[in-house]
Amino acid sequence: MIAAMPTDPAITPELIRKHGLTDDEYQLACSILKRDPNFTELGIFSVMWSEHCSYKNSRPELKKFPTTGPKVLVKAGDENAGVLDIGDGWAIAFKIESHNHPSAVEPFQGAATGVGGIIRDIFTMGARPVLCMDALRFGPITPGARDTSEAQVARNRRLLSGVVAGIAHYGNCIGLPTVGGEIYFDSSYNGNPLVNVVCLGVLRHDQIRKGSATGKGNPVYYVGAATGRDGLAGAAFASRELTEESKEDRPAVQVGDPFMEKLLLEACLELFEHNEAVVGVQDMGAAGLTCSTCETASRGNSGIEIELDRVPQRETGMVPYETMLSESQERMLIIARKGHEREVEKIFEKWDLHAAKIGHVTDDGLMRVKHGGKTVAEIPAKQLAEDAPVYVREAKAPAAAPAFDPSSLEEPRDLSPALLELLGHPSIASKNWVYRQYDHQVRAGTCVLPGSDAAVVRLLLDGSSKKNGGGLVKYLALTTDCNAIHCRINPREGAKMVVAESCRNIVCSGGRPLAGSDNLNFGNPHKPEVFWQIRECVEGMAEACRFFGTPITGGNVSLYNESPEGAIDPTPTFCMVGLIEDARFITTQWFKNEGDRIFLLGGTGAGLGGSHYLLHRTGKKVGPLPPFDFEFEKRVQDAVADAIRAGIVQSAHDCSEGGLAVALAESCMSGETKPGAQVKLPSANRTDDLLFNEAPSRVIVSAAPDKVDALKKICAKENVPLAELGSVGGKDLQIQVGDRTIVDAPVTRLHEAWYNAIALCVES
Repeated sequence: MIAAMPTDPAITPELIRKHGLTDDEYQLACSILKRDPNFTELGIFSVMWSEHCSYKNSRPELKKFPTTGPKVLVKAGDENAGVLDIGDGWAIAFKIESHNHPSAVEPFQGAATGVGGIIRDIFTMGARPVLCMDALRFGPITPGARDTSEAQVARNRRLLSGVVAGIAHYGNCIGLPTVGGEIYFDSSYNGNPLVNVVCLGVLRHDQIRKGSATGKGNPVYYVGAATGRDGLAGAAFASRELTEESKEDRPAVQVGDPFMEKLLLEACLELFEHNEAVVGVQDMGAAGLTCSTCETASRGNSGIEIELDRVPQRETGMVPYETMLSESQERMLIIARKGHEREVEKIFEKWDLHAAKIGHVTDDGLMRVKHGGKTVAEIPAKQLAEDAPVYVREAKAPAAAPAFDPSSLEEPRDLSPALLELLGHPSIASKNWVYRQYDHQVRAGTCVLPGSDAAVVRLLLDGSSKKNGGGLVKYLALTTDCNAIHCRINPREGAKMVVAESCRNIVCSGGRPLAGSDNLNFGNPHKPEVFWQIRECVEGMAEACRFFGTPITGGNVSLYNESPEGAIDPTPTFCMVGLIEDARFITTQWFKNEGDRIFLLGGTGAGLGGSHYLLHRTGKKVGPLPPFDFEFEKRVQDAVADAIRAGIVQSAHDCSEGGLAVALAESCMSGETKPGAQVKLPSANRTDDLLFNEAPSRVIVSAAPDKVDALKKICAKENVPLAELGSVGGKDLQIQVGDRTIVDAPVTRLHEAWYNAIALCVES
């Protein structure tokens, strides 16, 4: 007999719709139960069958990604995070996740708990977290921005400040460096910011933990913080559009405690050293106790029975519906081995944490929830976790936008002001206002600080036979990338270029790309034009991952990113991890030595379609995009990688947002010495196109004069165009095209516009 609480409301069509279930979905739930659900069970189906938990609108598309490879130890979808082999018996677990809707409602706590959640995903795998990164999107923060009112600008500034403060608070308190990331500002994110966070951890192959509940009679432990009403039904909240009403849905935003999480992390890692005591482990993330119980039972082909009276609670009078759907932070579910209960309890007592035995594993396949000894929910675990309805939505390409007509845009004679304006745009400008708030050097492993093409970290590992200074040393390069303007104009080609740029950034930093994790941020999938964007981006990204041999190890889908202002631009954010075989190969983007020669690999490119310059001048996001070719991109990357490994180049920097002129300026400004450069380019039909087109597959490198011939030989071998542009030196950036000087500006002036742009917006 399934009990109902006296305060439970009647199950009506209106209540079912309020829980985000369609009539057909409700009938499917009834057929699984072979009866009508009660209120608690309705809430359980609601969160487990939300897009956030079930991926019911995106699962067919996600199957198109390559997920296996020689380095993949745990593939996407099998566990909380993917795991990659990095050699010598060591591995990394990494993943990117979103906390978009909560951050729009409560930016500080939304971002902070996003960090906490992704950290738990990593140490749930048995890995010690070592770093975080973030990829953020906001509406414009500059006064007078197009398509953005002054009230929206003020709100965007508050969102930026709150999100950055939340990320800094959680990461700094828990002692993890935030080593890099990206931030863009665009009117499509007005009212719907994107907060995507990466975490990476390190573990030995034999430390990999699984989230399965097996062994009839094995005890189930609830560990960590007590349960409250914060985060109630947050998964369902994240699976619908933001409206003026939902923005007030503050109970759906969790409250985090990084100090509690640090204790939980250390206690769990200590427990995991006792292999005999632990069967499975699962983070209580989205859908909280509901998700952790039914998913572990489903993976283990078993059942779980829990008693809610034993769940630690920090608020009085909580009913089963609230306890099961709460997304209070810093909680884990541990499946222990029978006979080792005291061992588990002692470890958590040592760390002053709750370790409550709330239930046990069964063999009947049911998730059974009791309250006061009465069964208040009883649902087949595998069907709840794995048999959510799956939809193939209608996909329809939107009407083609008119292509950019170069004759419609007058070309300025002096391009120095245009370069200054681009460098001062917050999307292109230095992000130091953000990363100065993060402790990006804690743990002393950060080799390349934020501000280069990719972050580089050093991992000091123990327990290997291959020793170096008392321990094995590994170097990783990490980057996050996504040009949403390109993905809006041509989702398939734009997504290909997202993966290509990620690989290029790893290569420019001295690494070999290994694998990626994606965060697919889109609007409402019920709209055919949005679902077409999703399909095109996934297929483009999947094709690129197969070509570059970089499987997807996991990630996140965040849909319904729409507000009353409209849908966001398609933003398939991609995190790439690469391995650097030797510290000698670590390379940064800034020029180093007076007299070094400057080269451009890959050609000058052409076409202002999709460029930030065109958007800045006209306010239009129009194509066509510059052409992209996989084979050519790979040859450019191979040439750069070979030159780095041969010790030929002093710096390497890819040309991306802002084009060639911005990349040259960044190469001058972003290091400590800030030298000038004298550059001469060939004549072109349009000089602004030459300087600001955003054609892919291009890298600026610098090399000592005695290394020039060796660089030419490598590029000739790879059949990659190589143009000598000029030399490093002086105090000005001078760019000459033909016989005309078109940019002549002191590096200090460029640096001032670039370095202070975000601070001037936020602090004004």
